[in-house]
Amino acid sequence: MRKVVLIGSGGSGKSTLARQLGERLGITVYHLDALFWKPNWVPASKDEQKDVQLDLVEKEEWIIDGNYSGTMDIRLHAADTIIFLDIHRVICVYRAFKRIIFREHQIASYSYHGSL
Repeated sequence: MRKVVLIGSGGSGKSTLARQLGERLGITVYHLDALFWKPNWVPASKDEQKDVQLDLVEKEEWIIDGNYSGTMDIRLHAADTIIFLDIHRVICVYRAFKRIIFREHQIASYSYHGSL
């Protein structure tokens, strides 16, 4: 298990499992969302996404989490392990909602600089 792909719905736990596997196996984790979104939520072009993944899969070992179906074939053909997280949609929606609330709270706490 040296080239691992994690796929599943948003909120299924892909990033969490990828981090945990990376720590246990000593393998670098690549989160496609972090690679494919530029500042101000500008998406990378399909060509950029393809180029990034072609470079990643040439490495000796990696863990890649993310869906991006337009370039999924690149990862799937190069992987020696594919993990599909088939989590009930209610759980995924709950986790995604919880993540949004948590991030908003972090941003609000971080942004506050004044006094009342």
